[in-house]
Amino acid sequence: MKDASCDNGSSVPLLTAVHADSQVHLIIGSNPLAAARCSKSLEAGAKPIIIAPDTGDLHFSLAENVENGSAQWIRREFQDADLTSLGREEVDHVVDTVFVTLGGAHPLSPHVSKLCRRLRIPVNVSDAPELCTFSLLSTYSDGPLHIGITTSGRGCKLASRLRREISSTLPSNLGAAIDRLGAVRRRLWSEDYAAGLCAAPLEGDEDDSTGQSHTFNKLVTEDDISAAKTRRMRWLSQICEYWPLRKLAAITDADIDTILQAYTSGKNRSDTNGTEHPPRKGKIVLAGSGPGHPDMLTRATYNAIQSADIILADKLVPEPVLELIPRRTEVHIARKFPGNADKAQEEFLQMGLESLRRGRHVLRLKQGDPYLYGRGGEEFEFFRNEGYTPIVLPGITSALSASLFAEIPATHRGVSDQVLICTGTGRKGAAPEPPTYVPTQTVVFLMALHRLSALVESLTTEPQDGSRPRTPWPKDTPCAIIERASCTDQRVIRSTLENVCAAFEAEGSRPPGLLVVGASCHILHPRKDQKWTVEEGFRGLDELRDEISTPTLSESTQKHD
Repeated sequence: MKDASCDNGSSVPLLTAVHADSQVHLIIGSNPLAAARCSKSLEAGAKPIIIAPDTGDLHFSLAENVENGSAQWIRREFQDADLTSLGREEVDHVVDTVFVTLGGAHPLSPHVSKLCRRLRIPVNVSDAPELCTFSLLSTYSDGPLHIGITTSGRGCKLASRLRREISSTLPSNLGAAIDRLGAVRRRLWSEDYAAGLCAAPLEGDEDDSTGQSHTFNKLVTEDDISAAKTRRMRWLSQICEYWPLRKLAAITDADIDTILQAYTSGKNRSDTNGTEHPPRKGKIVLAGSGPGHPDMLTRATYNAIQSADIILADKLVPEPVLELIPRRTEVHIARKFPGNADKAQEEFLQMGLESLRRGRHVLRLKQGDPYLYGRGGEEFEFFRNEGYTPIVLPGITSALSASLFAEIPATHRGVSDQVLICTGTGRKGAAPEPPTYVPTQTVVFLMALHRLSALVESLTTEPQDGSRPRTPWPKDTPCAIIERASCTDQRVIRSTLENVCAAFEAEGSRPPGLLVVGASCHILHPRKDQKWTVEEGFRGLDELRDEISTPTLSESTQKHD
């Protein structure tokens, strides 16, 4: 609650958490803000009553709540008697809270505010802090954890940002950890009470605002019998106060049982901080290594490479990326070859699962992005079903970055306004249905070069097998083969659909590679008389790194000065 006087800066608002279960909340208005207030009331377990004339403009979510019976709608203008007649019987039918969503300029707003103040009913009027006796906070919730931010009506947008900033620093699953630690607290107190160590059973939780007493870190001696009796409760308090939040958020029931073995009701080991190390739970990360050059790794993936116990890498992850792996780390490269892809995949899944069960940190390192034709979703589902939910780190996909390194704009004003990413190989090696011709579309085909001839033929000819009608691609459509994108041995073959197969046959293969098709392929490199051109090598990223790491003459002079 916040008294309106706080808006003049003379006092600090009294922030409270109101238990609104079964309360009656009166909402005056039927606009989107009224819908938001209704949702908040329902989340808190209250019973909202909307008062607004039936003018046909009831917000759709309000209408849905009224229809399913979770909210009541009184279809008329507000009447003064509503405040003392629509509430609960146990409080003499006085409503518990009032939300006026009409704005401060509406003549009804100050009238309702005055009545509510007289009746001591909390009232909130939109866009009118001076008419409010309380304001709603910008909140973040995670189970039993609720964090609220208020700017006292002076900056609601900033309050929303502050709430996001604060919540982003908190570890995930903190709410579940609070529930778990609360259950442990009740369990300890119950066991100690049953053993005669506590004078009374636990009655509810403490006030969140009380903090720790001044005796929190008092030394417990063998002569201090009363303190010794509650040593386990003191241990739990120490855990909550001093353990890192991320460690607290990751604590499991098994962790707690292991630690509690050192804290029986009658004995205490010398380690009073409860720092016996329980078996470490395995962790798995699915990460994309990007198009090829190690500078294209995200920092998160680089950190995962440095901290992993075992790395399971796709065979196409390039050597410069693998060279970043510490020597101490166990590394396995997927044994994928034609006809063995499924078996190699299963081998990696079982290898990862075995490592997780041993408490190891596993990194599944993939080429490009793990979810773009990388079976990342399948692997996520597999490990989650086994009790290990992966952390997924995106990678810069070659589907978009390769064309950039080849100086092909995926979209270009007046030429291409859309990008389509396709696979050239379906399940079990089957050929997927080719896309229809769209003049303003750039299409990127991944995993397609091994069946390039069949792909080009299907693109440029009418369907003959009774499949879905589609427009064939003109044979003079520009295209490019890009191999080992971003690496020093990058190669780009620029051609057309008519000649690209001959070019590929003549120049040979340098996997991994992809095919880009569309008019945008010749925007920055206009077509010439040749059937195809070949461009070898790419040093841009290495030159940029050298330029950054090598000081200029003036910088060297300044350092020596």
